[in-house]
Amino acid sequence: MDFLGINVDKLLNSNDNSNPLMWLVWIVPIFVFMLYGQKIQLQVTSSEINKSLEKLKTYRDETKKELIDYIKITLKPNWDVSPKIDRYFEQFTIMPVDMDPNGIVPKIRHIMRTREDFTRMQVKTFAPELNRVEVSKIVNILEVVTTIHLLYKSVRHLFLTAKKQNNFPLILPLQMMIPFIMEEAEALKTAVPAFKQGQPIGDGIGPMVVGKMMLDTEKKEAAHETVWSEKEFEGRKLILVKAEGPAGAVGRPGEAVEKIISGKRPDIIIMVDAALKLEGEETGSIAQGFGAAIGGIGTEKFQIEETATKNNIPIYAIVVKQSIKEAITLMKKEIADTAEKVTSQIYDIVKENTKTDQSVLIIGVGNTIGVSQ
Repeated sequence: MDFLGINVDKLLNSNDNSNPLMWLVWIVPIFVFMLYGQKIQLQVTSSEINKSLEKLKTYRDETKKELIDYIKITLKPNWDVSPKIDRYFEQFTIMPVDMDPNGIVPKIRHIMRTREDFTRMQVKTFAPELNRVEVSKIVNILEVVTTIHLLYKSVRHLFLTAKKQNNFPLILPLQMMIPFIMEEAEALKTAVPAFKQGQPIGDGIGPMVVGKMMLDTEKKEAAHETVWSEKEFEGRKLILVKAEGPAGAVGRPGEAVEKIISGKRPDIIIMVDAALKLEGEETGSIAQGFGAAIGGIGTEKFQIEETATKNNIPIYAIVVKQSIKEAITLMKKEIADTAEKVTSQIYDIVKENTKTDQSVLIIGVGNTIGVSQ
């Protein structure tokens, strides 16, 4: 019997002298893969992950060197700052106990603000006369290096544990996550030059839009590193809020909203922020929605939602889509060009949802580095 040009009867004939060799050709690889298949896969996967791990280490070392060089060139300290920076990389934050979730948000807010204040204070020790803008630049770069360092340590831990135990299933989740981890690490590394030069980043589109609306208005302090002002639009009062630029800060919009609403109750709230796009979506595409458009660990979002709910104030959102790399690197032209369109949509929401003599609270959310008001 012939099948695809092969004489099957001859192949299976036990009297054929070539039959044992043919069996070895087919059977030996099967046994090898049955016995050592996972180990072979582990070695191949380990080789790929090890390359990514080495790249992560390079990113960490390069960004750390950039930070130290920037401090030395800009501040010219007369002592070695490296040991102090190394200690910062190993600092950790312990989240409060969540067995009883009631009241956990204020606890998290307290811990995170303690960390932020401590970091700023430590940066100022490099040069006591350091201004707020320079402090924010160093803090932002420090956060970049720390995040890359944490990614490197986490990947290394999972990788070495899997190799130590020869555990292929343990390395599978890491293999699936490594492309996303590397994308984030590459974005962070690319973000350092923008922070050093104090240039606007993609995440600053919200503050940029509101900052332009605040031009020629009197700015007042609403909260720490957060400013607000007022202007008129077709008989409505617009209350504008953003982090205080051009320093690299996100401010405290939750605290600002709580303070403003306690004195001037707006009829609606509009929030403008950047948002991560899905694959296939265009950079700079604009979307409208409802709810508090703000990232972070959730404390600011909780505070805004809680205040708006208590006062029965609807929240509208406008977001500008971009990738994670575009969000933390130098702002692309496609993103900057959306500012006028977003402003136009803000005015449309104001006209469609409020009447004359009513007021609107407009919040520009994001890192306001390089963006004034």
